[in-house]
Amino acid sequence: MNKNNEINDPILEQVVTDLEHEYYNSAFDTPLRPDAFEMDDDTKMEQIAQHFTAIMQVLGMDLQDDSLKDTPKRVAKMYVKEIFSGLNPANKPKPTLFKNPFKYKQMLVERNIAVFSNCEHHFVPIVGKAHVAYISNEQVIGLSKLNRIVQYCAQRPQVQERLTMQIANMLKEALGTEDVAVIIDAHHHCVSSRGIRDANSTTLTAEYSGQFLSEETKYELLKYIGL
Repeated sequence: MNKNNEINDPILEQVVTDLEHEYYNSAFDTPLRPDAFEMDDDTKMEQIAQHFTAIMQVLGMDLQDDSLKDTPKRVAKMYVKEIFSGLNPANKPKPTLFKNPFKYKQMLVERNIAVFSNCEHHFVPIVGKAHVAYISNEQVIGLSKLNRIVQYCAQRPQVQERLTMQIANMLKEALGTEDVAVIIDAHHHCVSSRGIRDANSTTLTAEYSGQFLSEETKYELLKYIGL
């Protein structure tokens, strides 16, 4: 390095860049054990059902009742196959990309994408909407894939800040551009159904990158989505 701490060796510079990229990526990864996917889904559902049976028994529920006897199996299937299916990278949506023959260079905004997630602190729902936007860099993405990316990232135990960043970074990866913005407005049941029991408040989070860091571009986006 020179006296200004600049790196002159291109190989060393690339190593540092890769390490910085790896550190940044790890900062928004969902916390998972290294062996998280060694167990198959059927085994996971079987074990979750057993544990949920124990929880219901501790609560004093009568699992001989017709309405309750299959609840542990239903909960287990819901956890693995539905509301937490985004934990498994095998379920990651494959983006459908198209060339941009019209050379459209303005922002594309998909508003009001449904968000159904679960708070990782209390395992109760986070429900809201996401607005995603990008500016094309040679390619455009199939509109339904924007919804699928939001859904995939949401279907895991989450905090809203991480969810917002994960959606933005998946879009950047898929589109090969930094010109991406994500805004989420969500209602947290850990606030409304327990604790303070405030049913009216919502939480807003945003991630801007590339051209969306410009105040003019950001203002245009906020005008489009009505914020």
